[in-house]
Amino acid sequence: MAGCAWGLGGNAQAADDVGAAQHKSIRPRICLVLSGGGARGMAHIGVLKVLEELRIPIDCIAGTSMGAVVGGLYASGMSAHDIDLTMRSVDWQEAFRDTPPRRDLAFRRKQDDRNFLVRLPLGLKHGKILLPKGFIQGQKLQETLRQLTLPFSNSTDFDRLPTPFRAVATDLETGGTVLLDKGDLAIAMRASISAPGVFAPVDYQGRLLVDGGLAENLPIDVARSMNADILIVSDVSFPLQDRSQLDSAITISNQMLAILVRKDSDRQKSTLGPQDVLIEPSVGTATQTDFSAAVGIIPQGEAAARDAMPKLRTLSVDESTYGRYLARRAAREPALPPIQFVRVDHDSKRYEKTIMAEMQPLVGKPLNLDEVGARITELYGLGNFETLDYSLVDQAPPKGSGEAASSDDSDETGLEVRARRKSWGPNYVRFGLNLQDDFQGNTRYNAAARFLLSELNTLGAESLTDVQIGSDPRVFSEFYQPLDAERTWFVAPSARIEARDLPIYVNNEEVADYRDREVEADFDVGRNLGNWGEIRAGFHRTNGATRLRLGDPDLVEANYNLGELFLKFSYDQLDNVHFPRSGETFSLQWDADRTDLGSDFVRDRVSGDLLVARSLGRNTLLWWTSAGGTLDGEVKPTALPEFYSLGGFFNLSGLAPMSLIGPNYAISRAIYFRKIGRGGEGFFEFPAYIGASLEVGDVWNRDAPTSLGSTHKDGSLFLAFDTFLGPLYLGGGYDERGTSAFYLFLGRTF
Repeated sequence: MAGCAWGLGGNAQAADDVGAAQHKSIRPRICLVLSGGGARGMAHIGVLKVLEELRIPIDCIAGTSMGAVVGGLYASGMSAHDIDLTMRSVDWQEAFRDTPPRRDLAFRRKQDDRNFLVRLPLGLKHGKILLPKGFIQGQKLQETLRQLTLPFSNSTDFDRLPTPFRAVATDLETGGTVLLDKGDLAIAMRASISAPGVFAPVDYQGRLLVDGGLAENLPIDVARSMNADILIVSDVSFPLQDRSQLDSAITISNQMLAILVRKDSDRQKSTLGPQDVLIEPSVGTATQTDFSAAVGIIPQGEAAARDAMPKLRTLSVDESTYGRYLARRAAREPALPPIQFVRVDHDSKRYEKTIMAEMQPLVGKPLNLDEVGARITELYGLGNFETLDYSLVDQAPPKGSGEAASSDDSDETGLEVRARRKSWGPNYVRFGLNLQDDFQGNTRYNAAARFLLSELNTLGAESLTDVQIGSDPRVFSEFYQPLDAERTWFVAPSARIEARDLPIYVNNEEVADYRDREVEADFDVGRNLGNWGEIRAGFHRTNGATRLRLGDPDLVEANYNLGELFLKFSYDQLDNVHFPRSGETFSLQWDADRTDLGSDFVRDRVSGDLLVARSLGRNTLLWWTSAGGTLDGEVKPTALPEFYSLGGFFNLSGLAPMSLIGPNYAISRAIYFRKIGRGGEGFFEFPAYIGASLEVGDVWNRDAPTSLGSTHKDGSLFLAFDTFLGPLYLGGGYDERGTSAFYLFLGRTF
């Protein structure tokens, strides 16, 4: 990157070459080889710590997979101590998830999980279901590596890093070894660690790259090609298991992979000479995916390196020589420049308006990695991208900016953003299942599918359609059109057809049952408030009809019409909508029915809902309160479809669902749950919880207001699982007036 303010000039390079020649004549050139091994590769950090302690200069590094990550970070100028702190501080559970924390999602994407649909959207193209190329797309990991190595992006020559470096990857098409010796350091590390099937492949420099361990897990040959005189080799390859441990398809598959990897590793180790040092940390049966075990794995690397101390000490240098070595490394570390422009690459033009609206405020300011990362996360939270990356680039200043524009030294430094659409998008389908059983013969179920057509224009318009069958058949369709590149303002016309049961209870005994059908058309206008809130206003027009199935035909209007204006404020900062541990969500809505808008009566209603979650360790306490009422206007006793209802799980748990109906209601709950076992710490385990709730609430008419003494007071005990299909509850509820209910419940509760 000639002319880059933070790069190395020719004089500096010449001085380094002279320095390299001088120290070559005094001591041998030492190259560090770091094997692949997934999380087991954390042991390499311990090896590096001992090498620094012994003042052993490392003149070049060759690494594969996790060895490429540790080696690349060290080559970028980080010390072993810095890498240790970084690896211990990274939330690896989050790093290996693509979806940002729920708080970082766009507000519209937060609403996607306020139903009972599974979390994974599948691609839909030409009537075929498409799957992602990997269980993990690697966005979080890429962002972590990018922030740690940002100056070494674009066209970096890896020989000009603070320590010369090589990463090894595998060409997925040919199976051949790919040696990464220049380009983008973060992408090189990310490609080398991309285990097929787990991480999506990296499309880089015209090749589809995956984990280098498949081709060359212990890159000794690569290190020798870097003119090494002595090799220090750290090998954490997974050991072969004995027969007693080969008891499942997974362990047998892992053994097969270990055999294939070790064949080349053993061949490479056979080439080591008496002057070379082989370090094999004893990390036992630590798995390749258990990155949470870094605290225990790093010391194993230190212990193994200390065992090799007699041989390593012969490579130590005096403090003066080691000081000059550190100075040479420091001289190659570039400073972060101010950002003078932002641009997108050619393949990101369809997202240019949205990206520039988000990133343009960075121009003219000192580069702040946290702020850049936050804005990238904000963009990624829109849900359109498979990967979203950036790098430092140079470009000539705009024409007419003066004589300096003709000088290479005046090149401006900025950010180039690369956005890649999801390879299985932009059209998606999600499925879901909802089930409720009270163990008394009353079962309700619904199966649903959501079809989302996104990126319909450059402003990010979407068409969303829900189709539901079962106890409550429903079809809902909405067209969501942002009105500006920042996606601040939007319009959202929609239509809905829905049918549901409307039971009528007296003293918790069903006395009548109706089938209610509604057809609704809406036109909403709204404003997003960052990613934490939204204001909507609009017009709703509803036609309803009821059909008697059991009981008195005069309890409910046979036909009804609603025409209303509405205004709604929503706030959502929950970390998880199924089992929240922190955050809040709040909504407040006003509805105004008017006869000149097509309503049968005039009425004003206000409703609100607030949930607050707080946790300590495995324990979580929720306070959840909801209320709604008719302020003025007509309250027809037969307008039951538009009344509020209580009863059911967490909704006065000792009463039957919808057993209390009225024009006004209020309920407050305190819900406690505790995570039990180790569920959720592996890819396919379900977190489990035990919990209890206390609930106080009631419904009432305007002429018969309720009081605290007359309210229903209920409680529940439950066992719950956070499954792939959504939260599953098994529990029972009790009402102080003597009624009880039991539940098997699958689906959203809060």
